Amino acid sequence: MKKYAFPAITWLLFETIAIALWLSLDHIFYLFNFSYIGTCLALGIVFYQKKMKYARNIVQFAVGLYMLVYLGILSNENMQIEGFWYYLFLGVFEAAVIHYAVAKIFGPLLFGRGWCGYACWTAMILDLLPYKVPQQPRKKIGFLRYIVFSCSFLFVGALFVFHAPNVERILFWSFIIGNVLYYIIGIGFAYILKDNRAFCKYICPITVFLKPASYYSLLRVKNDMDLCVSCGKCKEVCPMDVDVPDNSRKRLNGTECILCLKCIDACPKNALHL
Repeated sequence: MKKYAFPAITWLLFETIAIALWLSLDHIFYLFNFSYIGTCLALGIVFYQKKMKYARNIVQFAVGLYMLVYLGILSNENMQIEGFWYYLFLGVFEAAVIHYAVAKIFGPLLFGRGWCGYACWTAMILDLLPYKVPQQPRKKIGFLRYIVFSCSFLFVGALFVFHAPNVERILFWSFIIGNVLYYIIGIGFAYILKDNRAFCKYICPITVFLKPASYYSLLRVKNDMDLCVSCGKCKEVCPMDVDVPDNSRKRLNGTECILCLKCIDACPKNALHL
């Protein structure tokens, strides 16, 4: 039963958030929302423990499609960063603000960039592309994420400054158009740079929030130096170019880890663990 402790803790964490938000905000949606996400993540961990080949992909689509299709398209909630800025400027603690607080601002202090590995609706498509391991050295174009981040802030800020009519409708279409552009750019970069996760490394504006908090993440891959033989197989399979054997929080690309756990599977000496 010990091996089921981690998925149980994950489920209880999200269930606690679900109940707390439901009772404090008096909106049963939050009970359903976070219960669903927590259940998907917990089941995904169990599937992984049972060595199911596509366990992480199943979770990605279960959560990603829910966020994209149900919340974004059917419920007209912009769950991209523009939606976060919108509700933040309104001074309202709901929808995208809660999502970002849990998954992308404070949550990473506990589980790092787990969102990127298990729930991102952009990455769920990118991970299906052929370049699962980077085929080229990392490029020095990470500044692009800050440009996209700033543009999203200025775009929503301009809607408020100029009192744009039908702001919610504009945000709905920005969600649709934004996602289409993300997929086009993400797939394009993946093929150009031969790296499925190129979009995550260089373009995604959410990493501006994720990277600082992920540095202090409690949940991270650790290396038992007594077992490690420095074979380098863990680094060979890492999609995010993390220097896995280095236990330091300052390890190369340490804040990029998406907890895909491919390194743990590849280690011949079982030196790696969470």
